[in-house]
Amino acid sequence: MPISRDFAVPSSAKHLDVPSDANARTFIIFISSEDPETKQPWCPDVRASWPHVVAAFEGHSSHTLNVVEVGQRPEWRDPDNVYRKNWNVHGVPTLARFQRVNGEVVETARLDENGIMDVQALHAFLN
Repeated sequence: MPISRDFAVPSSAKHLDVPSDANARTFIIFISSEDPETKQPWCPDVRASWPHVVAAFEGHSSHTLNVVEVGQRPEWRDPDNVYRKNWNVHGVPTLARFQRVNGEVVETARLDENGIMDVQALHAFLN
């Protein structure tokens, strides 16, 4: 399970580099940034769901999970936060799947913390 924390986030989903193969998928998880004092994500939902994400992706070695940190709490709460505006992310964690449909990159599925914590929903999301 490759996890990429060096993912260069494009300005929007339509600019993602998703291969044209019909089965190709790009996965992005939007999480809270690390608290400088605790060295843990500041959001308790992110901390609680992360082990479920790691466990689910371990069984899918062909999938890469791209991690995007949305900022510290004040930055995240700003209504102009780039992830809120350009990626329609309104809660963390948010796990999104992107694929090419008729040549265009589109989001084909999304899970919030409730879906991530549901093992069956998370595994269905990956397949």
